[in-house]
Amino acid sequence: MGSATPLTLAEASDSDLLARHVAGDDHAFGELFRRHKDRMWAVALRTCRDPEIAADAVQDGFISAFRRAGSFRGESAVTTWLHRIIVNACLDRLRRIRPTTQLPEYDLSDPRDHHASTEVRLDIEEAMARLPDGQRAALVLVDMHGVPVAEAAAILGVAEGTIKSRCARGRAALAEHLGLRTTERTREPDAGPETS
Repeated sequence: MGSATPLTLAEASDSDLLARHVAGDDHAFGELFRRHKDRMWAVALRTCRDPEIAADAVQDGFISAFRRAGSFRGESAVTTWLHRIIVNACLDRLRRIRPTTQLPEYDLSDPRDHHASTEVRLDIEEAMARLPDGQRAALVLVDMHGVPVAEAAAILGVAEGTIKSRCARGRAALAEHLGLRTTERTREPDAGPETS
């Protein structure tokens, strides 16, 4: 018997788990799913803006990853590969739906939730809903999840410059929408969006 014992599933790296799955380990992909399902769900929910569509996209994405695991070449992190699959599943679902879905309803009955912060959150969600899918996906990854531009570019399959451009345009559109909302409420015509 060799001195090195195989790593348990919990100790194995993501790429080891994927390799084990491809080699026929029935439990390896389950561990990969357990590790990353919450983050993938958060990305899907912010990209799709609808819990049912996001749930379907996450399911589609993980089924696709399960089936396509043998095509993973190790050129990026497993999480980057998973992000790409999940975001693409979201965008596919959104393209099929096209009539814009309503914003999800939230339970606003929590007494700790201040009216002003709830209003701002809903304003931001409404503004995000108006963005083109590509801009929204870039902003979700870069601004909301802190994914580096290079990794976001790999996830979405576009150049880094495209990610930067989509983020800049998306931020400008958000600022304009939120600025217009503020102007309407406060009736201050010279309160335009800030330039930074």
